[in-house]
Amino acid sequence: MSKPDDERAERLTRIRAVFEDSIAAKRATLEASGPAIERAAAHLIEAFRGDGKLLAFGNGGSASDAQHLCAELAGRYVRERPGLPAMALTANTSDLTAIGNDYGFDRVFARLVEAHGRAGDVALAISTSGNSPNVIEAVEVARERGLATIGLTGKGGGKLAARVDVPIVAASDVTARIQETHIAILHVLCELVDEALFPENGAT
Repeated sequence: MSKPDDERAERLTRIRAVFEDSIAAKRATLEASGPAIERAAAHLIEAFRGDGKLLAFGNGGSASDAQHLCAELAGRYVRERPGLPAMALTANTSDLTAIGNDYGFDRVFARLVEAHGRAGDVALAISTSGNSPNVIEAVEVARERGLATIGLTGKGGGKLAARVDVPIVAASDVTARIQETHIAILHVLCELVDEALFPENGAT
């Protein structure tokens, strides 16, 4: 084969390996954490039924995941239904920069939980390592204020897994595979919430 053909074959092999690793991580997470995902969904359903809200937060790619989840809930996942009260604490740059400047980066989410969190709400913390200080501090404040706490993590769970009511640990040590698994979990949560709260609407 020519060099371009060799390079193409190598890329195709790598593509297959990445997909297979991602599928394996999701399968292993399903086996280990299926019941935890169900418990997380139950907390969200209870909160929304009781006029509570979701506060979601994380750093970097996990910040994007928090915003993705809240957009699906406040906007629409699949079914036509009323918007649900879901707030990504990562979305307001004025909040984040003011709090970071005045109190330090480790307090950015904790301060926002103090501002917006109430008993009956749910705090969903996302950290691929489970060790992000600002995520852990926010969870501590959420627990003090009576929020249910859910943690999406990986790499064995880190410190976060021991500090939340419902730890969901992606079965991988690779950040990219953890993030891909987190997105699948978040979509499952959206689907379970929709089915529980709006069964009459049906999927479209």
